[in-house]
Amino acid sequence: MTRRPSSPRPLRPRLAASTLLAAAALAVGGCALKPPAPWEKGLLARPDMALQPDPLEARLQQHLYSSKENASGGASIGGGGCGCN
Repeated sequence: MTRRPSSPRPLRPRLAASTLLAAAALAVGGCALKPPAPWEKGLLARPDMALQPDPLEARLQQHLYSSKENASGGASIGGGGCGCN
């Protein structure tokens, strides 16, 4: 009766553990971001850096979307799909 040599431990658990550890280290490192310096705040306050540069256009797009989808919710107002207010 021949005895087979024992195989080394599977690689998957070690790979998964090391990947999880690396992801956790990156996530914790992201929490250490410093706020913008005073000279950088001028760049961030420009109108073209806003999430919605034109609030009126964004509101119109939201109104059109909710009217076409015949749904309400997901925004600050509710209503039907007929386009009525």
